Amino acid sequence: MHTASRRRFLAAAAAGAALTAVPRRVIAGAKFVAPSDRVNVAFVGAGTQGIRQLIEALPRGDMRVAAMCDPNRRSDDYVEWGRNEIRDKVRRFLDDPAWGADAKGCRCGREVGTELVERHYAKTGLGWKCPAYADFREMLAKEKDLDAVYNMTPDHLHGSVVVAAMRLGKHAITHKPVANTFSESHLAMTTAKATGLATHLFCAADKHSTPLMREWIQAGAIGAVREVHNWTTRPFWPQGMTELPRERPPVPDGLDWDLWLGPVPPRPYHPAYTHAVFRGWIDFGSGALGDMGHYSFSQIFKILNLGAPSAVEAGRDQFWKIEDCLWVKQENNVSFPRAAAIRWEFPARDGMPPVVLYWYDGGLRPPLPAELEEDGEDLPAEGMMFVGDEGKLLAEFMGDNPRLIPSRKMRAFAKPPATLARPLPEVDQWIKACRGGPATEASFERAWPWSQTILLGNIALRVDKKLAWDAAARRFTNSEAANRLLARSYRPGWEL
Repeated sequence: MHTASRRRFLAAAAAGAALTAVPRRVIAGAKFVAPSDRVNVAFVGAGTQGIRQLIEALPRGDMRVAAMCDPNRRSDDYVEWGRNEIRDKVRRFLDDPAWGADAKGCRCGREVGTELVERHYAKTGLGWKCPAYADFREMLAKEKDLDAVYNMTPDHLHGSVVVAAMRLGKHAITHKPVANTFSESHLAMTTAKATGLATHLFCAADKHSTPLMREWIQAGAIGAVREVHNWTTRPFWPQGMTELPRERPPVPDGLDWDLWLGPVPPRPYHPAYTHAVFRGWIDFGSGALGDMGHYSFSQIFKILNLGAPSAVEAGRDQFWKIEDCLWVKQENNVSFPRAAAIRWEFPARDGMPPVVLYWYDGGLRPPLPAELEEDGEDLPAEGMMFVGDEGKLLAEFMGDNPRLIPSRKMRAFAKPPATLARPLPEVDQWIKACRGGPATEASFERAWPWSQTILLGNIALRVDKKLAWDAAARRFTNSEAANRLLARSYRPGWEL
């Protein structure tokens, strides 16, 4: 493209202009990276999940971490999966047994991120000095050589980061969700479509169990699928709060609280919002469903070729008919409930019948199927179960170790040959797409069906009725209260 034409194109893309089906290489033009070059990536978010991902990304020869961004400079108060988990991982990565010896707890932040980048590249001979920023907008404006953004922020900043990056011609990969509001997720999807950039949503899009179960179901292992049940023990973090914290502790030194809030209207700082505990708050997170549902729904949707749901309902006794399903309706707009059950309806498609998808969290589970009673088993604490006209397929929560139940059916089952392609690891898919290859298994466009389904489920938790969804109009047809929850109220300067 000529400079003037390119400028007009990017302006149109930034405004969300819809483009017809044009090859990605043509749309994104010079933004693709040559196969012989590293993809220059800016890491946004250096908390526990960001540091975990950074340690995996740095050794890759096809990527260079070119900038680091986080509104927190450095602190020892992060939440981790186990005692000294992050410290021990960093020590092994740097081969430095003394790293973090002076830390009072889990240490993260942008200074920790830049330290890892610089020390690793010094060992490999690159000698890279990694610039660090508190504000991702400043970083995107100043770092002209960036090819892409690797986003690991809390949920409420996902949409802001990836849309800003794509509007400047940067590829984007993000921790789930794409955004924690429907309108931002849709904007991210349409911006990706308009620009043709390589995008990816981390969501277990590299599980080989996905094509495996699809092959079994296509081979008629359980007949036509009518229901899917998916359940998790999450949340492990606080949920069910009915009011905001009243204490007013000081903002920790080094944390830019205003930048951490991002698009969310101002409120006083409190540690109950930050780090891993943000997930339970409606403004900042997306609950247990938003945290874990992407991993399992990405597989369910591919296996059954699901699109947008036609209806969604949360925790109503007349359709659950489960004696021990004691779900308390959410009575506030502050946090997600401690436990939830949600039901979506999907229409018939491609010769397959309508499907009902059930989600349970907080320890709730579906009724014990007779097939497991026959085997003398209980339902696992977490799981995924497909219910067909001729049987049931049970797997672990993210699809691992699938089996027909009862066990006698599995023993008699003649497994079909492997005919579907097995996916590459997720980051490999994205790097390949950044170099002009095919879109990933969970590009923002491909992830849109399950992304919107999850966000609609979270809205159903806050509206006490069955909601009818018009996917083409992107509106509920029977609830203006639900429609008002499709977008957030932005504070000035953060509108998208």
